[in-house]
Amino acid sequence: MSYLSVPLASPSTERASRNLNLSFNKRLTQLTGTNFVSTLYSKSKKSTYEIPWTLLLDPELHRLSRRQHTYAVLIGKMSLSPPAYLSTLQSNIRARPIPWDGAVRAGNLTEDQLKRIRSVDKVRKEQRKQTIEKDVNSYSTLLVGGKDGGSVLEKASKRSDIIQYNAPDLAKAILQHPEPYKNYLSLLNQGNSPEDPIPLLSATFLVNLIAISITTSPRPARRDDEALPQVYSYLAKLVKNQDSGLQDIGVQHMSQLLRTKRSKELFWNQRQDTVDPLFDILRKAAGAAKDNDSTLWNGNASIRSSDTRFGEGVGLQLMYHVLLVIWQLSFEGELVGEGLEKDEEIVPLYTQLLRMSPKEKTTRLLLATLNNLLSTNKETLIATATTARLPALLSNLSSRHLTDPDLLEDLEALKTMLEEYTKNQTTFDEYADEVISGHLRWSPPHRNPTFWRENARRILEDKNGELPKKLAEILSKSWESDKQVLAVGCNDVGNLVKQVPEQRTALEKLGFKARLLELMGDPDENVRWESLKAVGDWMRYTFDK
Repeated sequence: MSYLSVPLASPSTERASRNLNLSFNKRLTQLTGTNFVSTLYSKSKKSTYEIPWTLLLDPELHRLSRRQHTYAVLIGKMSLSPPAYLSTLQSNIRARPIPWDGAVRAGNLTEDQLKRIRSVDKVRKEQRKQTIEKDVNSYSTLLVGGKDGGSVLEKASKRSDIIQYNAPDLAKAILQHPEPYKNYLSLLNQGNSPEDPIPLLSATFLVNLIAISITTSPRPARRDDEALPQVYSYLAKLVKNQDSGLQDIGVQHMSQLLRTKRSKELFWNQRQDTVDPLFDILRKAAGAAKDNDSTLWNGNASIRSSDTRFGEGVGLQLMYHVLLVIWQLSFEGELVGEGLEKDEEIVPLYTQLLRMSPKEKTTRLLLATLNNLLSTNKETLIATATTARLPALLSNLSSRHLTDPDLLEDLEALKTMLEEYTKNQTTFDEYADEVISGHLRWSPPHRNPTFWRENARRILEDKNGELPKKLAEILSKSWESDKQVLAVGCNDVGNLVKQVPEQRTALEKLGFKARLLELMGDPDENVRWESLKAVGDWMRYTFDK
């Protein structure tokens, strides 16, 4: 278990505590197992109070405090313990002997820099803190440079052992420097291997430093806006790596940074680089390929999850951290909602992951994210949710013995939202929602002659022909992993020609006839049969005329 070190009796947090409402305090108490506020601000001899780091990411705590300055203050006072891999790496580096005097003779360090390093080397944490506090400016200069001298990183740029040794040291005083990130950003591109310790430790340093800056600054700072894209790009490389340990480091660091509206906006601006690899992990866990896979829409999981892993060997802890990042992003639902559905098909994907979720903690994040996105994108995403058969799944979840209050609250909110939408839906609305979703299945309207007699003309004319255009777009894809979509589409075109034959020319201009002729040679038997029937209806109209 990783812990947060929370300073006790700090004046700024003490003032903030007075603004804590009862619900917020109650939730903190539930999470910590004690009266959090009274302990945190008591006149204890302890300088810090250890609590689980997951407190920062609790959905209910986040919801209660989104509009409170308190949350930002608390976050700014807490430091997330690094992943075990990084802790081990730092310990190993600290244990290595470094020939300091030789480094001075070689010009890699100055005498003054060595003196300051030794004064905080191999001493207790409290002693190191006191030493730095007595001469903040000098130690800030040691790490990032200044008018009194260059940074130790500039001087020792060719000595990786010295850089590795100093990278873990974090001093809040560095934020007072006009360019606090400059030297460490340049280290992100050092080394050819993703396991190289220099960029890994530099990224950890930067993430912690930027996280403090963005949560304590009264407004977005230019230095953060310039640094975040570079850090996000490096973290994305870790997430794209096949090593699950490196992936988890990248994902956890992303989570640390997604604490403000601005940091989320910058993350979203780089979504091809940052968001896509996260969804690659989610799709792997769901057993689904990107784009045209039937698993998501039909709800047929080809793999099983366990108490420790999702599908394809995706570990539960990595999965939880990925879901955590998407959940944090979902609080900007108006910004990201439509894009997440268009690019990642998040609604059917999350519906499938809900079916597979082995733990309440993953189920909670899945439901909370869907609730955030659907509530801010009702006109565009709720229709997709009904097509993905989310309402039926929610009813199934309601019958389970679930105990988490946040989970139950989001579950009820989603059910209510979807029930309000579906109770006034007509069969035409259901069909239109399915077509607009971009994925077809053999739902009841497709093979219902009465539906086509009553609605074919409306399908062609509604909203300036939006539905046939979307149908043409669907049929233009190959659907290699889900040929059923093509079979259903051919069926629909045949019914449109049969019921409204005078619109055949308009349909031909949309490319339907040429596509039907192509699909008559498709390897899939059902696609060949449905396209043959549709072409038959088309030709019969010609002969009848």
